[in-house]
Amino acid sequence: MLGGVPTAVETVRAGLERLGHHVVIVAPRTADQLSDGSHVVRVPALPAPTYPDFSLPLPLGRGFRRTLAALELDIFHAQHPFLLGGTARRLARQCGRPLVFTHHTLYDRYAHYVPLPRALVVRHAIRWSTRFANGADLVIAPSDALAARLRAQGVRRPIEVLPTGIDLGRFHPGDRAAARRLLGLRAEVPLLLYVGRLDREKNLGFLLGAFERIATGHPTARLVLVGRGTEESALRRTAARRGGGDRVDFVGGVAPPDVIRYYQAADAFVFASTTETQGLAAIEAMATGLPVVAVRASGVEEAVLDGVTGLLVPEDAGAFAASVLEVLGDAGLAAKLAASAREGARRFAAPALAERLVALYRRALGQEEWMNRSTPEGGRHDAR
Repeated sequence: MLGGVPTAVETVRAGLERLGHHVVIVAPRTADQLSDGSHVVRVPALPAPTYPDFSLPLPLGRGFRRTLAALELDIFHAQHPFLLGGTARRLARQCGRPLVFTHHTLYDRYAHYVPLPRALVVRHAIRWSTRFANGADLVIAPSDALAARLRAQGVRRPIEVLPTGIDLGRFHPGDRAAARRLLGLRAEVPLLLYVGRLDREKNLGFLLGAFERIATGHPTARLVLVGRGTEESALRRTAARRGGGDRVDFVGGVAPPDVIRYYQAADAFVFASTTETQGLAAIEAMATGLPVVAVRASGVEEAVLDGVTGLLVPEDAGAFAASVLEVLGDAGLAAKLAASAREGARRFAAPALAERLVALYRRALGQEEWMNRSTPEGGRHDAR
């Protein structure tokens, strides 16, 4: 399954191409990469020592940079400030094109992946990402909370709030019983779902603690964790030690087309992360008509409307468990939240957000005729 940033990039690519634009994605090679189309350029990379699923691109030679420059791209869109982000910045300046930067991540909250003193890493992560943002022509933040944070950190470049969109044609309610049969899940038990990486910043130890209380209050409820990550072994041990641990299922990584089945099979989506800039998985759950119970935190609280599309609760295991049990025990509440969740997800429809992105590209270019140039294929020419 794809992480949040690759999912965002792929969603944007599809949306831009549907609007007639040409997109080139420059990405590191990975051991388990999916089959690429002609729109993807892979660059040499090595697995990160502290996180093997993350690849570190090697420095690009002049020949590679000349090849990219020869594509005559109109926009360079960096998805992070490090490594290939620096390459995007150099190429944008070399080609005299605008640089757009989407600030997807709270980089200081990932300091534990760098084997250096935490305070040093946090300080440099903020300083580096702020400096990179101030070198861009336009900065995109997925949420208002992140935009405010960036301004407080010293970003002085124009910042636009543009969430990542989702494909409502793919994420939609389905036949729960049929989905459970396909996945080999029992038909009658209440099923709580988490989708995402199994890493420290996702706060899954808290979620397992809350589920121990849920399991006591509801003797048949199950928790399904879809995803993989560096904390999986530790989380399995934690689940085994806790009450209700025999009702926690670790599914592992799932191919992107198959994730929808888990959403359709579930009764509620549970989310404990406090480091999100948007909470894309919660929006996917909403689109499939799932009530969401989440820890109230920046990013997620802009996606989930408390009491309307889900329940937002403090980072307190007792309060979280009580809210989940309320959803499981009140069919009327669950149905109301589910219906509103599907409607609320329409705010994140990918086509409309792709059109807004094109408008931002045009603004960055400074003259709309750039985006209307004909390419040899008869379309318009953009890049990421």
